[in-house]
Amino acid sequence: MRVSRRTCLTGLAGAAGCAALSRFASAQLKPTQATDLTIQTAQAEILPGTMTDGLISTSMDRPPPVLQMNQGQVFRSRVTNTLPDYTAMHWHGIRVPNGMDGVPYLTQIPFGQDEAFDYEFTPEDAGTYWYHPHCMTMDQMALGLTGVLTVAEAEDPGYDADIAFNLRDFRLNGDGEFIELWTARGAARAGTKGTVVTANWRVDAREEAPAGGLVRVRLAATDTARIYKVFVPDAEGAVIALDGHPLQQLRALPLTEDGALVLSPGQRADLVIKMPEDEGRVVDIMNAMPGGPRRIAHMRSTGAPRQRSTSEIVPLAPNPLSEPDLSNARLENFVFGWSPDGLEPNNGLCGTLGYTFWSINRTPWAGDAAEGTGPLASFRLGESVVLRLQNESPNAHPIHLHGLTFRVLRSNMRAVSRHWTDTALLLKGETLEIAFVADNPGDWAFHCHVIEHQKTGLAGYISVLA
Repeated sequence: MRVSRRTCLTGLAGAAGCAALSRFASAQLKPTQATDLTIQTAQAEILPGTMTDGLISTSMDRPPPVLQMNQGQVFRSRVTNTLPDYTAMHWHGIRVPNGMDGVPYLTQIPFGQDEAFDYEFTPEDAGTYWYHPHCMTMDQMALGLTGVLTVAEAEDPGYDADIAFNLRDFRLNGDGEFIELWTARGAARAGTKGTVVTANWRVDAREEAPAGGLVRVRLAATDTARIYKVFVPDAEGAVIALDGHPLQQLRALPLTEDGALVLSPGQRADLVIKMPEDEGRVVDIMNAMPGGPRRIAHMRSTGAPRQRSTSEIVPLAPNPLSEPDLSNARLENFVFGWSPDGLEPNNGLCGTLGYTFWSINRTPWAGDAAEGTGPLASFRLGESVVLRLQNESPNAHPIHLHGLTFRVLRSNMRAVSRHWTDTALLLKGETLEIAFVADNPGDWAFHCHVIEHQKTGLAGYISVLA
């Protein structure tokens, strides 16, 4: 009998078989429901053969951990700050109560050195998400403070392993030392890219996976600017979820650069990959980059073959989301583009780059604690909404909406995926229409997730009135 995770859970396999499985079993089986985090400086070997000082993490020598939660169960985390700068933690893509969203001055007061904040919420949606600071965002994220967050399905889908890759780059010189984290040129264009591309803080990260097994691979683009174009040559499997939410029709794995899966900052993808039956064979995860594709991670098959079949890959259960009533939806227009000339940079209480380049509806974000800054729009609780997002700029913008989940309806330039999401890539000159139900009361940040764009004006918020 093939030993699967589901078989072990139901007690139908022998102890030896389950013990063998446990070597690869994801902690998804026993999610931690209380995880305290301490934000601190760190040191790690990012560039092979060198040590990088000045990193920020929640451990001394590793990236922030993969936080594991259960769908429909309370999660608690006391986040303690040891840095001299203020901070606040945002749970990207999770529909949390407004006071838990971690946006300074909009939903909470940021906390300073040796202070802590207790976060508590119940994740409604299973899937892959991530977490990062929302105060001093550019510096703290660029220095490493981004982590993957998973929410386990109520029914375990029965994969043989669950592996998360935190995709992000760092701006380092050849000695592993940080160089300037951002540039005015980058902020005014597509963002400042890093010089070293990593997965889980490693160049060409390696993980072991059970030979012949079905492996859930979670990819999270947590960069401040880089857009990933991921493909998995010669692999078998399927794409089962995007941006945390299950696809009701499975998609083919991206096998070539031409069919690469695009992940802009903030976006995620869940793949199920069948590992080779032979021990020692490798599955490569590639990224299309200027100058040619580069391997960013790989998985090596290990152990006795599991002999799983791709026919066992089925859609996950959908998350409990309300479909907008498009026949009775309110339409609002948002224009993303340059900032009018002569305006001051944001107030800087949670970090400023010293410039204003961008705007929404030709008004740049004045800063997290600026007085007199109202919402871009206000909606009634339960109202169906369509937002028309128009990009007047020559650069792409991954647009992220806090607290709510939306569908992309249409584009004036391309066919679009209509899966549920919290982050949509708005291309140069593109107009996207997105739809959601305003079912989570509060003030919700709405911004570009190229952090230099956010910090130089391309941000705002919407209100859902209880």
